[in-house]
Amino acid sequence: MVIRILSPTGVIGAGFKVASFERGIALKPHFIACDAGSTDSGPAALGSGKPKLSREAVKRDLHYLLLGSRQLEIPLIIGSCGTSGRDVGVDWMVEITTEIAREENLHFKLATIKAEQAPEYLKKRYREGRIKPLFPAPAIDEGMFERSHIVGMMGIEPIVAALEKGAQVVLAGRASDTSLFAAIPCMMGAHHGLTWHAAKIIECGAACAVNPGADSLFVHLYDDHYDVETLDLENQLTPQSVAAHTLYENSDPFFIPEPSGVLCTENCVYTALSERAVRVSGAEYRPAKTYTIKLEGAELAGYQTIIIGGIRDAVIIRRLPELLPFAQKYFNAKILDIFQGKLDPATVDIRYRIYGMDGVLGEFEPLAGQFGHEVGVLITITAPTQELATKISTFVAHASSHLPIPEYHGLISSIAYPFSPPEIERGPVYRFSINHVVEPDDPHEMFRTAFQEV
Repeated sequence: MVIRILSPTGVIGAGFKVASFERGIALKPHFIACDAGSTDSGPAALGSGKPKLSREAVKRDLHYLLLGSRQLEIPLIIGSCGTSGRDVGVDWMVEITTEIAREENLHFKLATIKAEQAPEYLKKRYREGRIKPLFPAPAIDEGMFERSHIVGMMGIEPIVAALEKGAQVVLAGRASDTSLFAAIPCMMGAHHGLTWHAAKIIECGAACAVNPGADSLFVHLYDDHYDVETLDLENQLTPQSVAAHTLYENSDPFFIPEPSGVLCTENCVYTALSERAVRVSGAEYRPAKTYTIKLEGAELAGYQTIIIGGIRDAVIIRRLPELLPFAQKYFNAKILDIFQGKLDPATVDIRYRIYGMDGVLGEFEPLAGQFGHEVGVLITITAPTQELATKISTFVAHASSHLPIPEYHGLISSIAYPFSPPEIERGPVYRFSINHVVEPDDPHEMFRTAFQEV
């Protein structure tokens, strides 16, 4: 048995070469699958419900995917719709899908699988002790389920169920990236270890290529191995580039958890077939004793105004480790003074991030204390309202530009601001609020599937 799989790109909306996609269609895949999101870029999409990529970019890619799948009369599976996989993201993708169908006179059975979780369901499982923390996980209480937008990351089971009921296009909420590619091979009785490993390798499109980017990959899945090839004739795959992708987004490249088990790659063998194709064998899949669904949640952290500046004075740069704690105390006192004790400084977060001096890794920087001739300064002010954040940012910007330097006598300008005014409103900001798994009674209970004829 051989199963042919087309992965057009790493995330719908990122794009792909039309020639690569058409080359994949010519190979007559059994299905097309594509991821549409993740939490890689932070909590904003999950907290706000707004997709990361533009509607125009998503529609461009989806147009080709729908036409290709209908041309071959094969399933199209898209997961984590709208970046976050929230219900609003699925609805957004349905809107684009039906718009394309009208424009191209396409007809198919559409399944939507929604993954957003009701607070009452989560409270019930929490009281039962069936919500368990991952590392690192924040402390949670029942109030967090009310404050947060929370999705469950589905496995293959809801997708398989939709396909078994005749779905030709599946638009799913938050889903394991690999589940999108593993569902149909598992339905067809393919080797589970090879299936899940091939799914892991191609879920990001051509990210495993020598020149990684947004483009297409193709897999031929056999009983004892699979062959993966890049569809861009100018790109390459090597055993190293393919094997390296097993580590991507995983803390352990040999044991990769999924809702229903663990993918084990310790005994995998990677062999070059050509400059563009690699053969892989040896993957195993160990079923889990307890089925779990990962929860992802984000809540409103406040409203933010930022200030961007730069410092090119070695004396000031050397003094920053002393000046910034001093400034923090000054701002706390200033908040109490200006707002006459009506605003608790603890509800306002003022942070300096010094780029060029441990700004990226912070306390984890292995080269701490080493810096060059200039640094960039990012100041963030997060408060309960946008109005408060901006009011506070005005005196933060003013005071920060005149930090007291013992080596200099009199007033100096310590930070250069590239914008006037320097205060930039960012609006609402979000933080991750949950990093846990839930133990459901069955793999389907947390997800809601609906069908419609398009």
